[in-house]
Amino acid sequence: MTSLPLKVITTHVHNDHIGNHGEFERIFVHKGDEDWLINGIQGLTIEQIRKNIRRDITLPTPERFNPDTYQPFKGKPTGLLKDGDIFDLGDRRLIIYHTPGHSPGHISVFDETKGYLFTGDLLYDEAPIYAFYPSTNPVDLVNSLEKIARIPNVKMVYGSHNTLGLNPIILVEVKIAVKFLREHDLVKFGTGIHKFNGFSVQF
Repeated sequence: MTSLPLKVITTHVHNDHIGNHGEFERIFVHKGDEDWLINGIQGLTIEQIRKNIRRDITLPTPERFNPDTYQPFKGKPTGLLKDGDIFDLGDRRLIIYHTPGHSPGHISVFDETKGYLFTGDLLYDEAPIYAFYPSTNPVDLVNSLEKIARIPNVKMVYGSHNTLGLNPIILVEVKIAVKFLREHDLVKFGTGIHKFNGFSVQF
């Protein structure tokens, strides 16, 4: 990849986002997800984790990977991220936005130079954005959606799942959705799936 030191910026500590963390020495995570990285997610059993992995496999896996024996990474992060942190790569600047809701320490990353917004599991298309588990927070999620919709000069949105590269017009749709959800008192557990133009959320 490069001869330079590598830093792993973790959007959030769910198993489908930390699968190869054990291959790297320098891992960064927001304080809100630090305990999950060290101790695992309380109440989520290894049996449930493996069941979820098996359910989501759609392509052949590498020979060395077996979902039936998979063990999630656990370890202390090298450093903790906070809202407004900047990673200066020389010719590019990455800005960290704390965007909780899907997880307490979820972050989004904005490549200020290229205009690329990496939203993790806060925003993607095709499938609902999850905020219905006990570890999620619908109010925080909607506040975070509003937050990223205000970021100026976004040229492309990259979510963690489904379509790779979304037109930033989706952020306009996010603003409309946030207003609708609040006005109709839908920002709470148990209100179900809410579909909008280009994305949906599930509370």
